Amino acid sequence: MELQAIKRVYFVGVGGIGMSALARYFVMRGCLVNGYDKTSTKLCAALEAEGISICYQDSAESIAPEFVAPSDSTLIVYTPAIPANSAILNHFRQAGFKLHKRSEVLGIISAGQFCIAVAGTHGKTTTSAMIAHILKATGFDCTAFLGGIASNYNSNFLAGENNVVVVEADEYDRSFLTLHPDIAVITSMDADHLDIYGDAAQLHESFHLFAGQLKPEGSLYVKAGLPLTAADTYGIGHTSGVSATNIRVEAGHFVFDYENGSTSILGIRMLLPGRHNIENALAAVSVALKVGIEGGEIKKALELFTGVKRRFEYVVRNADHVYIDDYAHHPEELKACFTAVRELFPGSKLTVIFQPHLFTRTRDFAEAFAQVLSTVDDLVLLDIYPARELPIPGINAEYLLDMVTIQDKKILNKTQVLGYIEAKSPALLVTVGAGDIDTLVEPLKAIYHA
Repeated sequence: MELQAIKRVYFVGVGGIGMSALARYFVMRGCLVNGYDKTSTKLCAALEAEGISICYQDSAESIAPEFVAPSDSTLIVYTPAIPANSAILNHFRQAGFKLHKRSEVLGIISAGQFCIAVAGTHGKTTTSAMIAHILKATGFDCTAFLGGIASNYNSNFLAGENNVVVVEADEYDRSFLTLHPDIAVITSMDADHLDIYGDAAQLHESFHLFAGQLKPEGSLYVKAGLPLTAADTYGIGHTSGVSATNIRVEAGHFVFDYENGSTSILGIRMLLPGRHNIENALAAVSVALKVGIEGGEIKKALELFTGVKRRFEYVVRNADHVYIDDYAHHPEELKACFTAVRELFPGSKLTVIFQPHLFTRTRDFAEAFAQVLSTVDDLVLLDIYPARELPIPGINAEYLLDMVTIQDKKILNKTQVLGYIEAKSPALLVTVGAGDIDTLVEPLKAIYHA
């Protein structure tokens, strides 16, 4: 479908973080944008305030007349998170519409433009947001579709006036294979989405295919140690490519030097915590240098990057209490989060509230989850957030909790969690998960500020 021909766009699952960025883009282009989502959220309310009509009833009757019949100028976009029996989804199918996934639409938008794509089982949202911020803050500019709300801009969509587009390339159901980037970054290839891929080997093959879709004169940056050959690699202490050296913590912030063999940028002071974010920054700086931005300008921009909502976000930070919220939902992400917390707050008792995400992910990585969760001091588990899945017999919060080896561990519902935190008032609290655990953030914040 040609981008210029699109005049009307309907999003089935418009409230998703990736879908909503696309919806904002088409509003910017002057298209009529409608959508459906199951529940009204803050993000949905923001979209409605921006002129997008959203219905919350899954019925064909709720579809606006402009979208009832197929048209060459009408685009229907859906997310795989929508159940296959959705009445709205099936209306569009039965009416003869061609349905497009988010990734296919990103392919349509980025075709003919200079595309910077960031892929990885984790790290891609922060890295793509870093890149977009550097390009924006230095005046280079870009249009960006992000998988989270960039705190500097309070949006997941950044509009630009040049032909450069930054996209988060999603590996879920091989979606990123619709892209043909000029610059690609691969941040990680840890086993995940095994409900789709079956095993790690199939996931790795998909990343190899993604790397193979780079344009002939393109550049590929791969984190050192991944099972993928690339001319440009990056990592902490890496000796043959891009490296972070002289890493230290100064006044509660990580500081490091960037080295790539020909360029040095000394004393970069990160607002984001954690060595994993230093690695993300290595990729972002490398991309910015590649497009011609000067090192000093990159440093100034990066030092003003405040991160992405729900990526190690400080909700409360004062002399008595620290409360951090993070989107981590894979064992490696939890490990990175907890390591950063321990490094910044050594000696403090760490209380964690974790909501497992997906029955299959909990089953496939139960031992790894239990191992990393056993490193905290006080653990509260919520029930598994099912998202698109049906329950799997025997796979539940109790199954995971039994494998955790620490003494202070328990399963609570959301109401019980609030009572527990109000009673204990832990000095160092972290909430982690990709489901609806974010609905606890404001109530927990209110407890600390009471």
